[in-house]
Amino acid sequence: MIAYVAVVLAGFTLRLHITGSLFAIACAALSFLFIGSHIAWDTILYIVLDRAPDVGNESRRVRRSLAAALCQSCAVSELRRTFGDLFPSSMKNLAFIASLLAAGSLHAQDASIVYRLGRDTVAVEQFSRSATRFAGEMVTRSGAAVTRTQYEITLANGKPTAAVIRRRQADGSPIPNNPQEVRFAFGADSARREIVWRDSTQTASFRGANAFPALPVYAYAPFELIYARGAGARDSVPAIPLGGNNIGVVGLQTHAADTLRMRGGAYPMLVRFDRDGRLQTTDGIFTTNKAIGTRSAGRVDIAALAKAMKPTGVLSPRATAYAAFDRGPILINYGRPAVRERSVWGGTLVPFDSVWRVGANEATHLATSKTIVVGDMTLAPGMYSLWIQHTRTGTFLIVNKQVGQWGTEYQASQDIGRVKMDFARTPEHIEDFTITIRPTAANRGAIDFAWGDSVATVSFTVQR
Repeated sequence: MIAYVAVVLAGFTLRLHITGSLFAIACAALSFLFIGSHIAWDTILYIVLDRAPDVGNESRRVRRSLAAALCQSCAVSELRRTFGDLFPSSMKNLAFIASLLAAGSLHAQDASIVYRLGRDTVAVEQFSRSATRFAGEMVTRSGAAVTRTQYEITLANGKPTAAVIRRRQADGSPIPNNPQEVRFAFGADSARREIVWRDSTQTASFRGANAFPALPVYAYAPFELIYARGAGARDSVPAIPLGGNNIGVVGLQTHAADTLRMRGGAYPMLVRFDRDGRLQTTDGIFTTNKAIGTRSAGRVDIAALAKAMKPTGVLSPRATAYAAFDRGPILINYGRPAVRERSVWGGTLVPFDSVWRVGANEATHLATSKTIVVGDMTLAPGMYSLWIQHTRTGTFLIVNKQVGQWGTEYQASQDIGRVKMDFARTPEHIEDFTITIRPTAANRGAIDFAWGDSVATVSFTVQR
């Protein structure tokens, strides 16, 4: 009778935890048929412990320890009841080990994260996690190549003790003139790295407590292990590089109530985890990499995806806007990102109040052979960098003295000044960001910055 009640109780939980409840019903039914009601009841109790809501990470660890202990107790006690004292102790130990393995398999997870830049998929990460291992593979297409990154992290009490990272071509073969793999061994206050080449191995040691391997862009799933360290212990973790001797830092810092922000690495992505510490989303809205990652359950075929992927090529090719006034050229060199079905002004690509590089990649540069007046700024012949700040009260063009820099290297102290621009709708959608310099009179002109459904325009005068 207890077994029947147990199965019914599991059925009531179907709406909340479908997979676990179906598993509980199946196990309880089999237990009832072949062993007895005692095991059936313990099976349901195990699922209840395993699936119950958590109150912090410590609650989760205690609950799952109880579940594993129940699994062991249930198996050993029932076998003892069935076979009595004639049942060998070695077999009891075997039952204990088997039950722990069964419990561990329940906690293992297979999942994938798809990273998209607007409508285009730029990377896919597949991974599997258990109590002793976190392994995965990521394929990305960037520039002229499709590459794969394989990683395997060995765990003890949730912390890495060893790791192996491999970089591969799309077909799975080693990348020419690159290491075969990079191996790590982590101690309490130090780490050891081995860079394995075809004919040699380079070894280096590092000092750093509870260190972590530095992983490439879009290999973000292992941040679950950093998240599991808990608040106060996950914001600054030593990161051992794949090459070189400079220890970096990775971590997770609070951004909002349910959102954290990555620290270290190329892009400080916003990340969200569920109550079980599983990474759900990544968002590059506050970085120059606007890709968004979304988790899905189950496995994907990385080899097949890599075979089908095509290199992106240059995502934001350089272009030059040009006009001449009295035989004096004025030009602007800039990168041309595409909308890719994303929001532009005040959205994903040009967030409100941020200082935008007016394009992509390298900073946008204005070169003039004539003295020009823009707003209240008088610009002598020479080169300048341009920036835009789009706000709810207006859109402003910023002229800066610094040149030759990457588009993320904005220094407000180098500003010459700023001028408010006209902002209007475009007659049609502008997919690729476009700058146009157009004469409006003999010594007057305008610069249009058009993207998406809007255009910002600033006028200037050429001094004779």
